[in-house]
Amino acid sequence: MANVGMLAGDGVVRGLIGPREVPRLWDRHVLNSAALAEAVPPGARVVDVGSGAGLPGVPLGLARPDLTLTLVEPMARRVEFLAEVVEALGAPWGVVRGRAEERSVVRAVGPVDVVTARAVAPLPRLVGWCRDLLRPGSQLIALVGARAAAGVPGLVPELEAAGMRGVHTRAVGVELGAAATTVVVMTRGGR
Repeated sequence: MANVGMLAGDGVVRGLIGPREVPRLWDRHVLNSAALAEAVPPGARVVDVGSGAGLPGVPLGLARPDLTLTLVEPMARRVEFLAEVVEALGAPWGVVRGRAEERSVVRAVGPVDVVTARAVAPLPRLVGWCRDLLRPGSQLIALVGARAAAGVPGLVPELEAAGMRGVHTRAVGVELGAAATTVVVMTRGGR
């Protein structure tokens, strides 16, 4: 996959991914990001916030060509890299520079059906940042580690107070073995 080659080469040179991560790119980063595809509804408009090196957005977009995808990233060098990846892949995805909570980003992108994120911020902060991208019924799907997943039950009251409903963890990519991961899925409630 072009993105993996770009990540392993230029992505390391540009500081988007650490050199120690190169041997683990497939399992720990690419396949684990693509596994998110099973949690996203068909034909959804998706925005990946804090896309960084394109994870999970690029593998998700490749796994699910039915999605309308926009990658949002505030750092110029990462936006430049993402634009190069999108061009190299000939993908129809948008790349927007900015933060999820900025009005210019909300105008350019939202509201959407699904917001995805990976290692962007603690869940309550992430919900606050993404709130204006989520209309009632939209989902926020965040890839989380085992430690963060274990803490989700304790966060439910705070997330519900922020307007989120149906907060739960879900294993995705179980058939991928070591690349399996956990996501937290939540839906924005009505006004």
